[in-house]
Amino acid sequence: MSQYNAPLRDMQFILNDVVGLADVCALPGNEEMSVELVESILEEAGKFATGVLDPINRNGDNQGAVVKDGVVTTSPGFQEAYKLFCETGWNAMPFSPDFGGQGLPAVVTMAVNEMWKSANMAFALCPMLTSGAVEAIAHHASDELKQKYLPKMVEGTWTGTMNLTEPNAGSDLAAIASKATRAADGTFRVTGTKIFITWGEHDVAENIIHLVLARLPDAPPGLKGISLFLVPKFLVNDDGSLGARNDLICSSLEHKLGIHGSPTAVMSYGDKEGAVGYLIGEENKGIGYMFTMMNHARVNVGLEGVGIAERAYQHALWYAKERIQGAIIGDKSGDKKPILHHPDVRRLLMDVKSRTEAMRTLAYYAAVQIDKAHAGDAAAQSRIDLLTPVVKGWSTEQGVELSSNALQVFGGVGFVEETGAAQYYRDSRITTIYEGTTAIQANDLVGRKLAREKVPGAAMKAMLADIEATLGELAGDASLANIAVNLKNGVNSLSTASDWILANYGEQPQAVHAGSVPFLKLTGIVVGGWLMARSALIAAQRIAAGDSDPFYRAKLATAEYFATHQLPFAAAYAAETTGGAAATLALDESLF
Repeated sequence: MSQYNAPLRDMQFILNDVVGLADVCALPGNEEMSVELVESILEEAGKFATGVLDPINRNGDNQGAVVKDGVVTTSPGFQEAYKLFCETGWNAMPFSPDFGGQGLPAVVTMAVNEMWKSANMAFALCPMLTSGAVEAIAHHASDELKQKYLPKMVEGTWTGTMNLTEPNAGSDLAAIASKATRAADGTFRVTGTKIFITWGEHDVAENIIHLVLARLPDAPPGLKGISLFLVPKFLVNDDGSLGARNDLICSSLEHKLGIHGSPTAVMSYGDKEGAVGYLIGEENKGIGYMFTMMNHARVNVGLEGVGIAERAYQHALWYAKERIQGAIIGDKSGDKKPILHHPDVRRLLMDVKSRTEAMRTLAYYAAVQIDKAHAGDAAAQSRIDLLTPVVKGWSTEQGVELSSNALQVFGGVGFVEETGAAQYYRDSRITTIYEGTTAIQANDLVGRKLAREKVPGAAMKAMLADIEATLGELAGDASLANIAVNLKNGVNSLSTASDWILANYGEQPQAVHAGSVPFLKLTGIVVGGWLMARSALIAAQRIAAGDSDPFYRAKLATAEYFATHQLPFAAAYAAETTGGAAATLALDESLF
């Protein structure tokens, strides 16, 4: 079996040379941050991922979390790993120092989180959900709730969850039926059933803080009548100690295709007197508050596409270097060589490697926009608003496809569980579904982020202008001509498709949404190609200056591969976006 090793060289190159880590370190509040400190953080995180999380990943897959009488026992090693995770400060890394956090920039957190997701995605879901819950509470809850709950959540003694989905209310949150009634003491009593609750019950922390969407008796119908409640597993006394068990229970765990080590719970609230809950913010504004958590989670789930693809790549590369099979086409030496020498195995590995690098660069670039937006940069806020559905939707779709390609390197034994390749494929499959399916991300992109933007199309046009500027830089280096031509074609395709959506959204919304997923993929490919082109420019400059580091030659190769093999798909996705609706919607319901 292979061992996960963090791709530190690529991470550092992207952070330092491509997305501008130094600029982030110069932002207000980051005065104690430096490039050297980030390098040390990444090295230590890599050791933790390799030495602690990766070794228990297979345990989690083979022996997932189990539930008996409402009590969940996590996979072997998870409890000990989580304790060490918190003791060494990793859980507190992204949070405000006001509540005991370290206040690291989003881009640093992004790079570290990639390692957790690569080494053990099921484990990484626990701190990810806690992080989202902390964000929602910090932004919207009363000072009393913040002081009572956030310090313990930041240190990791308590974890957090997000409770949206119900048996009859999946993506349609307007159909939520869970109820909350006012109590005389100012609290609320929450009743209802929530499904698919990631890390909804477990044994790694002493308390679990559930954020639950529910309706008050006099609430208006639909999305405008949903409130958000903080519902702890154990009630918390005024002195911060744990009190009585709240009226909630994990009634079962879902039996899933993958991420077996992550307990996905069916949660039942108020089977007796009603679960005690505390209103977050104002009544009937829960959907807006929950989206603070959702947008945080969407970027992090997009990062799962990066992490799982990287791990699948490393596993496939290990096998390709070890496995001796078949004669190498065109090789007359007679030597037995590993399958890495077969042309199509090289194609598969180059495909996974180059596309993973493009996704990683996009994720880190998006995180820099988050950091700049937090510092008050309106243009950065507009850019991250535009890119959030792309990071989530495109990267997770890529993760599924690339983990499949990595499995293909193994041939028949890849389909056999003992080789471990299948786990990454199975684990990746959920990422395109939870926190909003790819179609939901795509609908958000063509609707809110493009056609219904305050100035329709403004964010997209600003990004296209930045890509055009890079094309101008590419024109000065003849060795990058192929990258420039393919990127230019991609930009033209994205511009054409964007203009078509803006022209047709008002009169033909169904036609636009029929092509929204191809448009999302088109955007991802062009933005990924742009960032790879920027990487190639830097690599070419370093080589021209006499730098002999082989990393730069490898980066040029992966950028060239992406331009040659991925950017041409932009034209096809543009054609599908602008001209595919009639065929998509042509078949009468009775003929399906």
